[in-house]
Amino acid sequence: MKANVNLFWILAVFFAFITGVYVFWSLTDPGYGTIEWAGTTALALSAILATFVGFYLSRVHRHQGGELPEDTLTANIDDGDPELGHFAPWSWWPIIMAAGGALMMLGLSIGFWISFIAAPLLLIAIVGWTYEFYRGFHAR
Repeated sequence: MKANVNLFWILAVFFAFITGVYVFWSLTDPGYGTIEWAGTTALALSAILATFVGFYLSRVHRHQGGELPEDTLTANIDDGDPELGHFAPWSWWPIIMAAGGALMMLGLSIGFWISFIAAPLLLIAIVGWTYEFYRGFHAR
């Protein structure tokens, strides 16, 4: 956790520095001459976000007490949490859901009638992925 805290503080300083460089660069550009607000705002908000995340992680690390295995140099790979989650092998449902989501966004941006095709596909993909382990080869 300490490495993550340091990483976000470094990112916050980096984005703040790059924001200053970006403002200076846009002011000294002979063709532009004023502050370019879109990039300046995006970089400044990135610095603020990295500061928020770094502050939050430092508070969590302070109240957590002990060190995580990732923070000690003498830790073995087995010292970490072995259970990372349960993942579905050979599942096609995420691909179908991604296609349905992409089709839905395409329908919202190009023609609303495409969303009427995407909505059932997205609904079927959500139900299929949710109930994947209740039937078929991987039923429990």
